[in-house]
Amino acid sequence: MAAERTRRQVLGLAAGGGAATLLAACEGDTQDNTGRPRRGGVLRAAFPGAGAKETLDPHKQRQFVDIARHKAVFDKLVELGPTLRPVPRLAKSWESDADSTVWRFRLRDAVFHDGHRLEAEDVLYSLRRILDPKAADHLGANSLSSLDLDRSRALGKDTVELRLKRPSAEFPSLLAGTGVVIVRSGYRNPEKPVGTGPFRFGSFRAGRSFTAHRFDDHWGGDPYLDELRVLSAETEARGSAVQAGEVDYAHEMSPTFARLVEGNSRVKLVATPLSGVNGFALKTDRPPFDDPDATLAVKLLVDRRRLVEVVDGNRGRIGNDLYGKGYRYYPEGLPQRERDVAEARRLARRSGLHRRRLTFYTSTAADGFVNAAQLFADMADEAGIGVKVVSGPPETYFTDQLKTGDIGNHRCGAMPIPTYVSQRLLDGSPQNASAWQRPAFDKEFTRAEGVKDEERRTRAYDALQRTVRDEGGLVLWSHPDWLNAVSTSVHGVKPAAPNTVDWARFDSVWVD
Repeated sequence: MAAERTRRQVLGLAAGGGAATLLAACEGDTQDNTGRPRRGGVLRAAFPGAGAKETLDPHKQRQFVDIARHKAVFDKLVELGPTLRPVPRLAKSWESDADSTVWRFRLRDAVFHDGHRLEAEDVLYSLRRILDPKAADHLGANSLSSLDLDRSRALGKDTVELRLKRPSAEFPSLLAGTGVVIVRSGYRNPEKPVGTGPFRFGSFRAGRSFTAHRFDDHWGGDPYLDELRVLSAETEARGSAVQAGEVDYAHEMSPTFARLVEGNSRVKLVATPLSGVNGFALKTDRPPFDDPDATLAVKLLVDRRRLVEVVDGNRGRIGNDLYGKGYRYYPEGLPQRERDVAEARRLARRSGLHRRRLTFYTSTAADGFVNAAQLFADMADEAGIGVKVVSGPPETYFTDQLKTGDIGNHRCGAMPIPTYVSQRLLDGSPQNASAWQRPAFDKEFTRAEGVKDEERRTRAYDALQRTVRDEGGLVLWSHPDWLNAVSTSVHGVKPAAPNTVDWARFDSVWVD
C-alpha cells in the first residue's frame, strides 16, 4: 500500500497532474528502429525534493533538483569534464598571464531565450550578482573570492578580462563551481528565468514540478526532446514510478533499489564509480573535537568496511579520510587507516571524549544518512563512547547541520580537490560542516593555488591533504558509486559524477 501511494504521489506532481496527463504526453511518438537519436517526446526525471526551499534562482542552487533545473535553462562559462578538469561551455577558450592573476575568456556566439546575444557585459553582471555582499546565500561567492571585479572589464563584446586579487592557477575550475551560472544583464526576477541553456522555461512549483521546452537556437545544437519535466519525489516514490514506467529517469537511487531491479527488463542502472565521498563531520571548533586526540579516536573506531557493506551495499570503495580518490592531486601511497578499537578507547580517555554523550545530527536528506548514523552509534558504543542520534528536517538539513550537533553526516559529489577545500575547509567556507579553522592552513592553501608549475602545486596540495587527514574533523569512509535508474526506452544517459558536464544533461537524451 505504501509503495502504491507514493507512486501515485509522483504522478500528481507533473504539470497538469494525474496519470492520464503523464501517459498522454508521449502519445504520437514514433519508434526509430535504427537506434539513432530521434527528436520528439517528453522526458520525466524525478529527483530528491527540497520542498519550499527549491528555487529558480541559479545563484542560490544547493540541491541536485535545483541544479538540474538550472542546467536545463542556463549555462556556465566552464564545466568539469569526466576527469574533473575544466572544459569549455559559454567560454570557448581562455588564457592567463605569467603569474595567473589576469585571465581572458573568449565567448561563444550564444543567444538567450529572449533573443539577446551573449556579451561580455552579461558575464560581468552575472559575477557581480554572485558576489553581491547583500546576497549571503549565493554559494559561488566563496569560490570566486579572489576575483577583483573593480579591475575586470569587457574587451569588446566577445572577450572578458577577469583580474584576480591573488594568483590562482585553478581559476577556470572555480568558474565551474556550484552556482557560478551566467544570466542576462539586468536579470532580477528569478520567477521568469531567461538563459542560454538548451531548454526554455515553462513552469515551476517548488517541491513539486518544473517544465521546460526545447530551445532550437542553443549554441550546442538543439535538444532531441520536445519537453523536459523535472519532478520532486522521495526515494520510494522515485523507485516505484520508474519501475511502473511513470517516470523515465530516477536520480540518486539506493543500493537496495539497485538489487531490487537487477534483471528488470524495463529499468537499467547507470552507475558511476568514485563519484564523490561519504563521511561524518566532527565539529572541531568546540569540545571534545577541538582536541585532535578526540577526532583521531573517532577515525579509529569507525568500521569503514562495515559501512561500505551496509550503507553502500558494497557499491563503493573504502575511504581513507581524504576527499577525491582517483582525482587530480589525490595523495597516493598513504596506508589505509584501519579500525583499532583499543587505541580509540585510549585516545578517548586521554581527551575526555569517553565522559561525554555526543549528539549525532542526521536526516533523511540523503539515502543512507540515518542508517550510517545509527551504525556509527553502535561502533562508538564498542569504544565506550555514548552517542545520541537526532534527526532533523531534510529540507534544511545541510544548513542546520552547520550549527547543530557534535557530529553530522557528510557527503560531496565530484569536484576538483582545490574546489572542495575552498568550499568546505577554509575559515568562512559556506559548507564547512567540520568547523575547521586553521589560519596557517588557509594561508598555505592560498599560496598553493597560485603556484603555476603543476608539479610544485601538486606537492603543496599533497601536504595540505595529509594535514586534513591527520588533524581534521572529517571522517571520510567511502567513495560510493553514483546510481541513477533509467527506463530502457531512454537513451543517451551517460555515467557521470554529479557536478560534471554530462551529469543531468538532458539535451543529449532521447526517448523511443
